[in-house]
Amino acid sequence: MFNFKSTFSGYSVDDLQKAKSFYRDMLGIPIREEQDMGFALLLEGGNQPFIYPKPAHQPATFTVLNFVVENIDTTIESLETKGISFIHYESENLPQDEKGVLRGLKEKMGPDIAWFEDPAGNVLSVLQEV
Repeated sequence: MFNFKSTFSGYSVDDLQKAKSFYRDMLGIPIREEQDMGFALLLEGGNQPFIYPKPAHQPATFTVLNFVVENIDTTIESLETKGISFIHYESENLPQDEKGVLRGLKEKMGPDIAWFEDPAGNVLSVLQEV
C-alpha cells in the first residue's frame, strides 16, 4: 500500500459559473474557490470534491455524488421548489415512483434513491438509508 495524507474526488463541468451558482445557491453548499482552476464543495464530514472546468466536458454516465438525507420525500419537494427536476429512467430494473424515487427500502434492495443532474449534466443523487 502506498502512503498518502488524504483523498478527494473531482469531476468536470462545461460552465464553471453555472456550476458555482447551482451548488452554492441552489443546493446551499459552501464552496472554496481555487482561483481559475475550479472550486471545492465543502461537505459535511470533511469531503471536498473538486469541480473543474473542461472545454470538451462530457457528463458522467454514472452518479458522481450522493447526498444522504433524513427524508427523501421532503428533500425532493424542497429541491423541486428551487427548479430541480428528477430523472425518470425508463427501465424495468429501476421501478421508480411518480417522484422519480426507486423505493429500495420497501423492496429490501437498498436505500430509497432519486437522481438529478447538475447544469453540466453530471448525475447526482439523494438517498435515504434504513
